[in-house]
Amino acid sequence: MPYLRGGDMSFETRMSQTKKTARPLVIGAVMASMAMVAIEATIVSTAMPQIATQLGGLNLYSWVFSSFLLTQTALTVVFGKLADLYGRKPAILVGIAIFLVGSILAGFAWSMPAMIVFRLLQGVGAGAILPVALTVVGDLYPARERGKVQGYLASVWAVSAVLGPMVGGLLIRELSWAWIFWINVPIGILAALLFTLFLHEEKRHDRPAIDLAGAFFFNTAVAALMMALTDAGHASNARVATEIVVLVLAIVCFVVQERRAADPMISFKLWSHRPIAASNAATLLAGMAMMGLTTFLPMYVQGVMHRTPVEAGLALTMMMIGWPSGATFTSRTFHRIGLRRLLMIGPVFIPLGALPFVLLGPQSSPVWAGVGSAVLGFGMGITSVSCLILIQEIVQPLERGSATASNLFSRNLGNTLGAAVFGAVQNYGLTHTDGLPPVHADQLKQLLSAVPGDFAINNEIRLVLHHSLHMTFTAMFVIALGTVVSMLFMPKIDIGRARESVGKTGTGDAKAAAKNAAKDAANQAFH
Repeated sequence: MPYLRGGDMSFETRMSQTKKTARPLVIGAVMASMAMVAIEATIVSTAMPQIATQLGGLNLYSWVFSSFLLTQTALTVVFGKLADLYGRKPAILVGIAIFLVGSILAGFAWSMPAMIVFRLLQGVGAGAILPVALTVVGDLYPARERGKVQGYLASVWAVSAVLGPMVGGLLIRELSWAWIFWINVPIGILAALLFTLFLHEEKRHDRPAIDLAGAFFFNTAVAALMMALTDAGHASNARVATEIVVLVLAIVCFVVQERRAADPMISFKLWSHRPIAASNAATLLAGMAMMGLTTFLPMYVQGVMHRTPVEAGLALTMMMIGWPSGATFTSRTFHRIGLRRLLMIGPVFIPLGALPFVLLGPQSSPVWAGVGSAVLGFGMGITSVSCLILIQEIVQPLERGSATASNLFSRNLGNTLGAAVFGAVQNYGLTHTDGLPPVHADQLKQLLSAVPGDFAINNEIRLVLHHSLHMTFTAMFVIALGTVVSMLFMPKIDIGRARESVGKTGTGDAKAAAKNAAKDAANQAFH
């Protein structure tokens, strides 16, 4: 374990003090690389109507987004493990390179299938960038300082959510849609240069073995799961059944492989450790709730309340204000309040924020929806930062990449599950409203495209949509309550002892370093 050499000096301290390592510049690189991924979702959404018009293949429209999420989710865990085996710098530089190649090729896409392939490539890069970047932050900063940095990173997502549509619209108007992808090139090159010049790690002299079979079976299982969730209710039953069979077989092969692998891609001991399992369960459920809000709130504000898209966007944007606010609050108070208390308090705000949506009616004000978004986002900010700090602190440094990736994987999987589950609830509600006929996609499209204030549109359609979305928001509230329940399983732990017990048995130096690292401020802050 070369990172743990040095006896009395902890891994984090030595990495931050390594010659020529400049923490502010490295964090600048982290923020730049994360900004590429964060802005990609909103900026591509803005350009997709024009892209689909030029490339054709409108039936493949949703796969431009699904393909990116598929590979990002599947490769997150793989690159987290590779960062532990080969180092953070090589892993993130490879991720940036893959993301930029995918971005360049996407700008030259000649058809919708080609665009989907290049988006798959972008997703691979994103699957490397996010977990490794967050792991670098965990390496460079002790827990007391890390919360503040996490607040900065949360602001990257908030700013990207606001700037994405504006930048996308400007690029399309002045240049062409290809530039929404090519704009990543200078940002990525700058981030790669900063990582190369200012992030320095100890050289590794061992030759780690990669669990290629485990990675293959894991990625196959994730891909089959996401495709089954995406196709459910849309594709043929035979296709969905085939995907489920592949999922089951891949899971069985994966479990068998991981139990016999010398250095498994996923450590069952790590993932099943109670604090990590509780944190990841809460993160998954919170991700589901977030997806329910971002997907269906604009539809409710426009279709049921009959408000403008701008008002719908503002109501949803309040979540992007609440999230960094919660992250900043956590960073400034967790060493005084205690990390465990924040882990108990943060999830409470998620169902509190979801409750106003259950109470929404056609005559409600969008302000009420905006308040709910802000409260839910505040809870998400507290929960996400607290869970990440805890997970990074209770594992040994050489498992930090894998642990961080497990948390991001849980969030991405939660987003996918949320889209599938809440979509199914909405579809059920559209066809099962007592006393009213079912509403079909064309009728819904007509309602959403109507001029705000035009009440000539059939009010029965609005009533059915209200009924279906009320069911959806109720399901979202129940899922949000699950985040609170998950945290009830969080034990009272000593971070130092937990780190030593979760990590693999190593040399005497490794144990000494783990014990030494456990004496930092996070150990006191947790209680």
